[in-house]
Amino acid sequence: MPQKSSARRGALMAELTVESRRYMAAYALFNQAVADHLRLHPTDLQCLNLLGLETVPVTTGRIAELTGLTTGSATRLVDRLERGGYVTRERDTVDRRRVLVATVPERMAEIGAVWERLGGAWAAMFEAYDDDEVALLIAHMRRTVELGAQQVAALRESGPSVSGPGGAGGAGDPGSP
Repeated sequence: MPQKSSARRGALMAELTVESRRYMAAYALFNQAVADHLRLHPTDLQCLNLLGLETVPVTTGRIAELTGLTTGSATRLVDRLERGGYVTRERDTVDRRRVLVATVPERMAEIGAVWERLGGAWAAMFEAYDDDEVALLIAHMRRTVELGAQQVAALRESGPSVSGPGGAGGAGDPGSP
C-alpha cells in the first residue's frame, strides 16, 4: 500500500536517493577491485558470475541477453574469456549449427576461492538481520534486478543522451530508487 506523503517520508526518500547512489558506486568499485585482483575486466567478471548461475552451457546470444551487450560485443567478450582459459566453445550435440559457451571449472574455482575469502564478512553482515529483514532484502534485490533490466533496455532503445553531463538530477539520477 502506498505511503502517505509526510515530511519524514520526504526526508527518508531524499536519504535513500543519496545512499542508493553511494551503494551503487561502492558496488561498482568493489567489482572493479575484485576484477583487478583477478586480472579481469569488470564486465568479464560479471559475465562469468552470470554464466556460473546458468545450469547448462549457453550461446553467445544468451550471453548478450544476460549482459545487455550487443551480440558483437558479447562475441568479443567470449573471445577474451576463451583466451584467458575461463570458457570453451563447443558444438551443440543436438544442433551442430549452434556453438555453446561453457565455463572451465578449474578457472571458476579460482574465482570462487576469491569470493569465498571475501564471503565471510558479507555473511556476518547479513547475520545482523532477522528473517523478515533478509526476506525484504531478497525482495528488494529481485525487484532491483527486474527494474534495472527494464532501465537498461529503455536506455539502449533511446540512444545516447543529447543533454550531456551535468543534467538536472533529482528523481532521474541513476542511483535513485
